[in-house]
Amino acid sequence: MHPKNIHNTPYDFEALIGSHPELAPHVFVNPYGNQSIDFSKPAAVLHFNKAILKHQYGLADWNIPDGYLCPPIPGRADYIHHIADLLEEDGIKYNIRGLDIGVGANCIYPILASQIYDWQMVGSDISLTSVTIAKANTEATPSLLKNIRIRHQTDPSNIFKGLINEADHFHFSLCNPPFHANAESAARGSLRKVKNLRLDSAEELNFGGQANELWCNGGEALFIKRMIKQSVAYSRQVQWFTTLVSKKENLAAIYKQLHKLKAVYKTVPMAQGNKQSRFVAWRF
Repeated sequence: MHPKNIHNTPYDFEALIGSHPELAPHVFVNPYGNQSIDFSKPAAVLHFNKAILKHQYGLADWNIPDGYLCPPIPGRADYIHHIADLLEEDGIKYNIRGLDIGVGANCIYPILASQIYDWQMVGSDISLTSVTIAKANTEATPSLLKNIRIRHQTDPSNIFKGLINEADHFHFSLCNPPFHANAESAARGSLRKVKNLRLDSAEELNFGGQANELWCNGGEALFIKRMIKQSVAYSRQVQWFTTLVSKKENLAAIYKQLHKLKAVYKTVPMAQGNKQSRFVAWRF
């Protein structure tokens, strides 16, 4: 993980439970003698995240409904830290303003950006339900209100149009795009998670995620290519466009689109344990 990521060290479960006692019933000692939780259990993951956000990021409360994405916070924090590095290379350290495309009900990127770096953030989503819940998660900790605004993108065919106002300027945009091409692919992804976690049954298939969070027509590659094409019109209002790319095999098509539109771009590798990830950043 990024050297500035506070999740580089093992979790202090006693401290986490102290900040969020509801975590306690979900904590056990694993065969290696370490405290842990069952990551196949949505309730355990939810209370684990709530404890982290309360203890390590100063939140008063945070909630998402059943069936919505419950994000792994260390990886989300890594993305924020690497964006900070990207901006610092341009000499930008203060008064930073960012845009989150697809903020989701969890509102995790604006929350982390606000609490780690005191950045001003706008989060957007095509789901009115997600927008409503994201606002509630912001309002639950009053200090977040000075840094975070949530906007509803009413036209799913547009990523930036109707969202970025004429007076807006953002130092960066970020995105964790839907990575499946259809519902069937998303279901297969859940089954793979079950096998990886070595569950004895298929009862726990709900790893969270609404349709708009998990899949879109054409999957990750087509979504990102569309984002790149639409970003050209906002090249004077967004300094760096960025997006996670979960599938390495999609990079070639993404690079081709960037080259076609004469963008300057770079790929920033990230790793959390054995998981390899990356994001692509571009500008015009």
